[in-house]
Amino acid sequence: MATWNSRGLRGSTLEEFINRTNEKYLENGLALIQKIPTPITPIQIDKESRHITLAYFDQKSTVDYIGAVQGIPVCFDAKECRTDTFPLQNVHEHQVKFMKEFERQGGIAFLIVFFSHRDEFYYLRFEELQKFWDRSTDGGRKSIRHEELDPRFFFEMHGGLMVPYLEPMQKDLEMRE
Repeated sequence: MATWNSRGLRGSTLEEFINRTNEKYLENGLALIQKIPTPITPIQIDKESRHITLAYFDQKSTVDYIGAVQGIPVCFDAKECRTDTFPLQNVHEHQVKFMKEFERQGGIAFLIVFFSHRDEFYYLRFEELQKFWDRSTDGGRKSIRHEELDPRFFFEMHGGLMVPYLEPMQKDLEMRE
């Protein structure tokens, strides 16, 4: 049984940026993406503030977001990294399996990795994630170095969009053709 504490709020700023981007995409008729809540069961609640102070996860979550972009099924997870090395322990085996099955069904799966110390985002294609994942499970490096990543998939905030991930997603689609 996994327990929840405030450490889990580390990525809340990133998620808020993505949520705002998704609202813009919806307003412009580009995409319908929803945040998937992680079901929890509260154990302790602070009586004064009425905040949950201790809880456990009811089940393993799959990904943070799911939806459709111009008729294409999409799922992705958001991860934040404070150094130039992204630990693969931040991605769980059940998430990799879900994303693999999602892609088998014709969808697009990816991670958005925010390198906060660089203020830059990376669109990690599932195919690329799978290579790093396989390397780690085969006894190799258990993290991804910034310099190992494909420079074409780094992106920044612009045009009123906090996390404009549709542009690298378009590159991903073009590579699949």
